[in-house]
Amino acid sequence: MNRLAHKPPEPGTRSHNKNQNLATRRNVMKLNEAALAEFREQGFVFLPELFSREEAALLLSEARQIYASDREEVWRETSGVARTAFAAHTYNEAHRRLGAHPRLIEPVEQFLDEQVYMHQYKINAKAAFDGAVWQWHQDYGTWQRDDEMPEPRAFNIALFLEDVTPANGPLLFIPKSHKAGVLKAGHDLETTSYPLWTLDRETVTKLAAEGGCEAPIGPAGSVVMFHGNLVHASPPNISPFDRTIVYLSLCAVSNHIRAFNRKPWIAHRDFAPITPLADDCLDELVAKQSSAKSSAA
Repeated sequence: MNRLAHKPPEPGTRSHNKNQNLATRRNVMKLNEAALAEFREQGFVFLPELFSREEAALLLSEARQIYASDREEVWRETSGVARTAFAAHTYNEAHRRLGAHPRLIEPVEQFLDEQVYMHQYKINAKAAFDGAVWQWHQDYGTWQRDDEMPEPRAFNIALFLEDVTPANGPLLFIPKSHKAGVLKAGHDLETTSYPLWTLDRETVTKLAAEGGCEAPIGPAGSVVMFHGNLVHASPPNISPFDRTIVYLSLCAVSNHIRAFNRKPWIAHRDFAPITPLADDCLDELVAKQSSAKSSAA
């Protein structure tokens, strides 16, 4: 099912006329009524293959370089393998462009009916064999408790950089759980290397009995947008296949956080509204990567 009112142009077919790009960009990423209704009811909407494999491959290559770097923003498992890289849009050009990509920014603006700022940007790595669990939680629960974000007027929009399958630790959602509001949670400091406000088994069991449990799976380039209160998790990745996903946590500008308890590269303090770039903003970097590969061959 096509959930977009207008489909993004295929790679290589986008106009390079700036004015035309702007006009096209303002229309291309409007979600249709069916998608908006699905998001309101289920708490998430899945948009398969919204980005090309070439775009995903570019961003994955950059992510791997980031994981290999010695930066404080790269959080690691106890084994030493990368777990997540925060704020890559502030120090990597490809991810800077993704952080202002209209295919990600505009659907959230459309739903919130307001401009948004980047509350958090992270690249989560579920490394083959070693990718650890993300326990059951609500992201807004953390944003409210740790950052004093006033209301759940902030959503996640996630881009698959690799194929996500039932085997390599996919996201698990409990549909409709966003309607329960902010749920009681405990601060888990022990299960993994990353502290998290998590839900107890009784709560998760009750919610799943009512809404079920779903795992959005699909090829690299697919996107899933989900509500800040949607209960979600992901199992360990014991498969031999990596699973890398970029998450943009976008917040309505008027709903910016009030407390600065976490590192500024975890919970951002720049509340300026994001100005979306042109839809073809990654093309130049994709072409450079392709040219470099051809030269190496």
